[in-house]
Amino acid sequence: MQELWYTRRTEPTATGIAADLGWLDDEFTPEGIAVRAFRETPGLEGRLGRPLRTLFHESGNVPALWARSRGASTRLIGLTWTETRQVILARPYVTIREPEDLRGRRLGLPLRLDAPVDVRRASALRGLRNALWAGGLTLNDAHLIDVPATSGDGAWAPEVEALARGEVDAVYVRGPAAVRAGEARGLPVAIDLGAHPDRRVRVDDGTLKLITVDQLLLDVRPDIVARFLRVVLDAADWAAAYPEQAVLLPGENDSPEDNPSGNHASGNRHLPDVTDLTDLLAGPYGPADRSDGPPGLKPALSTERLGLLAEQERFLRAHGFLESAVDVHAWADGTALASARAGRRTYQEQTV
Repeated sequence: MQELWYTRRTEPTATGIAADLGWLDDEFTPEGIAVRAFRETPGLEGRLGRPLRTLFHESGNVPALWARSRGASTRLIGLTWTETRQVILARPYVTIREPEDLRGRRLGLPLRLDAPVDVRRASALRGLRNALWAGGLTLNDAHLIDVPATSGDGAWAPEVEALARGEVDAVYVRGPAAVRAGEARGLPVAIDLGAHPDRRVRVDDGTLKLITVDQLLLDVRPDIVARFLRVVLDAADWAAAYPEQAVLLPGENDSPEDNPSGNHASGNRHLPDVTDLTDLLAGPYGPADRSDGPPGLKPALSTERLGLLAEQERFLRAHGFLESAVDVHAWADGTALASARAGRRTYQEQTV
């Protein structure tokens, strides 16, 4: 084996933190295994049609479930949870203060025709459904209005613009900068989904992330998979212990979700402003993910997270985003994660 790949996400992940700290290189480079970032490699996009057998893919749940529903030979080896701002923005002077007030309203829903799977639409539809569900309503109780969007648009920008023009009454957006962009246009936050105590109301593509690997890698080199996860677990613990340092790592503060204008230059990192820092520290780097469990960045295959993923799979399939059913419990393989945890205990015992 000459190289390992990992997905370079555009929002904080333990994998990205481990890479930024140099821990992945430290683990594998001495053996002659190069560790490479997926999105940072020029020309790699053309290889998407051929699976990278040594890729550790950390992504939102929509693309991972979509690929699996199409027969991708992947295994689910971890689930992470990342809190972020999720809100319903409303038109000025439109009385929407509670989820029940969405009844009969025109809700903007992005529609992209230039992508294999419309992740933004799936995320927005789930967010709108969550808001309605919190008020005892369903999607049938509101009017869904398509808002054309393309891959070149800034995150959530078409919906915010449609709302500002009065074409819809409310939209779902995610991320602190998208919220601020709406408020700068005089579009107030009507419902704060991120503050809801029920985690089912906070599930969308971005909160519940998946780590998957190719079945062949897991079969042939389970030791590599376990070691990779051990480093990621260590990075998650470090981020929870040192959140102020974690948020300032170069790869952890450059998200298109925080750039609604769409003027994003790859590699043009920026340090977060005070509001960004506060939002990030309150989200993925917090001491716990609103439960008695470990910090959300730490991979797990808990009963709760698998249950949330199974519910998300049913939602996506019911609304036509998946080509076939995905049995998430059969898809999950916890052997590598168990080995990683055992390896961490052994290492920690040896270094005490």
